[in-house]
Amino acid sequence: MPATCGIYEALWLAKLHFRSARALYLHIPFCVRKCAYCDFASWGTDARDPLVREYTAALSHLLEEVAQAGLLEGCTTAYVGGGTPTLIGSGLADLVRRVRAVAPKVSELTCEANPDSLTDELLYKLVDAGCTRLSIGVQSLDDGELQTLGRIHTAWQAKDRLSAAVALGIDVSCDLMCALPGQTDKSWELTLREASSIGVGHVSVYPLQIEEGTAFDERYGNEPLPWNDTEVQARRMQAACDMLESAGFERYEVASYARPGRECHHNRAYWTAEPYLGLGCGASSMLTREAYGRLRAVAHQLPELPYDVSRVRLTCTSGRSELARTRSLGDLSFDIEMLTEAQACAEDLMLSMRMVRGAGPGLVEHARAVLGKREVDDTLAMCAERGLAHEQDGSWVPTHEGWLLGNELYGLMWGLAPDEVRSFNSC
Repeated sequence: MPATCGIYEALWLAKLHFRSARALYLHIPFCVRKCAYCDFASWGTDARDPLVREYTAALSHLLEEVAQAGLLEGCTTAYVGGGTPTLIGSGLADLVRRVRAVAPKVSELTCEANPDSLTDELLYKLVDAGCTRLSIGVQSLDDGELQTLGRIHTAWQAKDRLSAAVALGIDVSCDLMCALPGQTDKSWELTLREASSIGVGHVSVYPLQIEEGTAFDERYGNEPLPWNDTEVQARRMQAACDMLESAGFERYEVASYARPGRECHHNRAYWTAEPYLGLGCGASSMLTREAYGRLRAVAHQLPELPYDVSRVRLTCTSGRSELARTRSLGDLSFDIEMLTEAQACAEDLMLSMRMVRGAGPGLVEHARAVLGKREVDDTLAMCAERGLAHEQDGSWVPTHEGWLLGNELYGLMWGLAPDEVRSFNSC
């Protein structure tokens, strides 16, 4: 490392060479039924289907394998998402215990939950197993809006389950959606007010996106949607910001609000160049060259890296039935993206703009060294000229306009990446 490298850049460079994952994600692809807006890797499944138990057992075996490969030795956060993890009942608590056993440094362990399957018994089992945080998929506290979305819980159930989780003393996050069919400014404000008054420490807010292949896509197609246009989305996101901040929350990421000390460390890892490992069908990983080498030692079907690759992104393309039958990562298929140091740096700039604190001095100096001082400074000047970001104590942080026009800001940062990212499939 050059002697002239500043302390901030030195700290940033260190994380780009971690030999293990810092965050672990486990994907549970089962739901009672598919919601109308959902394009995640999830399928309606009876909780008694043997596939559920077999899939969960396979995840436990994969956890053991990656732990033995050293990929979890630096892991500090874990997240079990879906799908609906609480659908598998006590099997979810067993999985939490397995994570605790193989990744002892994990301090934050989150499970996603749906109100309809989060029983009191399961709540107690999860806390006893070592779950420290629940992310509950509420989406709305209006019964009409919930029915339109295809959710199977009621507003009363959602409030009851949020209250029960808060009463246990566990960290609780509430997911909410805006710009929905039938939603009004008044119903949105009522959802925000009721959710924040229950005592949750974290709220995530997302405008509805009509994703290809979903039931909403078939229902609405390409027709104009006045209830979901950009103006409505911006107004609802602004209302969320105003109401949540007045209730004691602070926005720390483009869609996430937390009371002091209640930020989600796992989600933050995704935006701050922390390497993460995903297990399960559809699960994604982002690994350094060094950590990828450890993964390849147990997944021999993965290709050797060209000399100029510094970051690898992988997505498991094996289906749930295939994964349920396996006992090794070597049996699975992946889509792979290989990024050079320059591409990884541009990606880090782009992702950092999702955070309120933006790109810190270490990242900015690293970008100037890797991408070219003139190129980086010209792009930052363009962001400032368009009112999307500004300099603050050596960092570059998004403005209010940059928050509302995030895609424009992200595009400018990613535009610094040279060439096309190389993509492969490993079968």
